[in-house]
Amino acid sequence: MRHGEVYNPQGILYGRLPGFRLSGAGQQQAKLVAEFLADHDIVHVVASPLERAQQTARPLVESHQLELAIDDRLIESENKFEGLRVAVGDGALRSPAHWPKLYNPFRPSWGEPYFKIAHRMLGAVQRARAIATGHEAVVVSHQLPIWTLRRFLEGRRLWHDPRRRQCSLASLTSLVFEDEQLVRIRYAEPVGKTDPRVTGA
Repeated sequence: MRHGEVYNPQGILYGRLPGFRLSGAGQQQAKLVAEFLADHDIVHVVASPLERAQQTARPLVESHQLELAIDDRLIESENKFEGLRVAVGDGALRSPAHWPKLYNPFRPSWGEPYFKIAHRMLGAVQRARAIATGHEAVVVSHQLPIWTLRRFLEGRRLWHDPRRRQCSLASLTSLVFEDEQLVRIRYAEPVGKTDPRVTGA
């Protein structure tokens, strides 16, 4: 599950910066997803160490009477543009001072390597699957880590156009296992579709 909408009036890329919480709409999104999953056989909920992910998980934890687990491997990806406005038209990407960060979009050079993201996310998912064997687990993380893991599992190249990510706010990317074998990937948007281009969403 991706976290809900974050209160970010300045529209910055906040990444791993502290102090970014869910907005009122984000809190409502978390409640709606908990209602959507009310009849699911969930026995384990684990979240990123960032506050917005834990806030998103809270209604689900409460409705299923569980303890929230934290896994550092679910954290947002590292990004050298943290704290800046980097949406189209904001100018950050046109500044020569930032060009050394942009030399390799395939790695990417401005942040954590895609393979590293995919591998740490897969480790966290496999741990959650093992804990919830025979039942369901919910893992709450962030857009880029979730999308990177999905592309990795589908055998697609990891570098991609961020505008084409299928990972809306509070969406569910479900990995279905038979024993330890991944057999299918499902995607749902219980609170509707959101624009992946919106910085700070």
